[in-house]
Amino acid sequence: MKHWLCTLLAVCALAPAAVAADKKGAKAAPTDSLTSLERAVARDSSNFDNLLRLGAMYVDRDRPIEAQRVLTRANVVRPKNVRVLVNLGAAYDASGAAPHAQMLYRQALAIAPGDMLASCRLASSLYAFGKHAEAVDLLRGVIREKPIAYCAYFTMGVAFADAGIYREAIRMWRKVVEIAPDSPEAASARESIEVLQKFVGM
Repeated sequence: MKHWLCTLLAVCALAPAAVAADKKGAKAAPTDSLTSLERAVARDSSNFDNLLRLGAMYVDRDRPIEAQRVLTRANVVRPKNVRVLVNLGAAYDASGAAPHAQMLYRQALAIAPGDMLASCRLASSLYAFGKHAEAVDLLRGVIREKPIAYCAYFTMGVAFADAGIYREAIRMWRKVVEIAPDSPEAASARESIEVLQKFVGM
């Protein structure tokens, strides 16, 4: 059971990994393929949109060191961009540097208070780092302010399952499926519901 919960925490901390690039004033990436983006960034390391897309792809493909390098450059090109900070935080979380990741999420929230993704990522990182009470308080606040924050429901489900409150965990995950049926969290929630129902004999 513990191995399963650890897997859920990892999924929650990282999914969805990629955050779409900002559209304001940015040149579109020539293509979504990783190789093409790498070539585009090699040619022009000042193109913010390409840097953000490439960094998000690296996070999504579990290449956090490359993601940190590219997203740090994106943060130089356009400082204090919330999407960059959240993706950069995800990259540091993926490489095991949770305190630095949390600092970046908090920077994002200082710029955009209440940002759903930054809040969810911070809560997931805090929970995985053992700061359970702080994480749950943050998640409750997110759900109160944004009832459609499916990422918060997902992490709450993990917290309930971890505490042995299985019916509440399933209820949280069903909310994820209801609100965002096509999201990566919903896919994980469906699998988790199935596993947990079998575990408790529901």
